Amino acid sequence: MKKATLCYISRYNGLNREYLMLYRNRKQNDPNEGKWIGVGGKFEPGETPDECMLREVREETGLELMSYHFCGVIHFISDTWEDEDMYLYRAEAGASIKTPACEEGELRWIPEDQLMDLPMWKGDRLFLKPLLEGVDAISMTLHYEGDDLVAAEVD
Repeated sequence: MKKATLCYISRYNGLNREYLMLYRNRKQNDPNEGKWIGVGGKFEPGETPDECMLREVREETGLELMSYHFCGVIHFISDTWEDEDMYLYRAEAGASIKTPACEEGELRWIPEDQLMDLPMWKGDRLFLKPLLEGVDAISMTLHYEGDDLVAAEVD
């Protein structure tokens, strides 16, 4: 089973809260192609979840996170892709942070009230809502057949 991290980075721009989202449109054979996701990726050998998340955020955005919060684990079960345990985080960035460049897709600051309107995995909406509400212990199992969410269980 693959292990990965996913971090939702927010900032307050003086008017509202925004989240740094990644539109996946640049990688070959990307299961996330055409979808918006947080920032993250696969563990390297010997990495802890925190180390993986910090490295992935730095590689994909250039940001060095000073504070972050572990929010739980999402288990993805798929008939198409390798099963995955996703370690979920949220973090805060300074308001002056510009939109960095990313080799894996387009990074954009999205106002919080527009997040759920983005094309994303259906299951992502199920854990993103409590994450945005500040829930600290999110644990669920999401079952997919292809791109279709067929079952979701809160653990």
